Amino acid sequence: MSWVDINLKAILKKFEISEREISRRTGIRQATINNMCNNDVKQISLKNISLLCDELGIDISELLTLNRK
Repeated sequence: MSWVDINLKAILKKFEISEREISRRTGIRQATINNMCNNDVKQISLKNISLLCDELGIDISELLTLNRK
């Protein structure tokens, strides 16, 4: 079975941006950002993925990683 990891926590650390700050910049709820950082989500809206990639200047492949068993 495959699963997707969200690399947001590492990316925010790399850019030295807090969860609160990325929430403010993107308009995504801080609780949602926190859940994404902890890989504690079942689904992510395409809008949120787009907002994060645009704000951080990254590609979707940097944000999401498909892991295969």
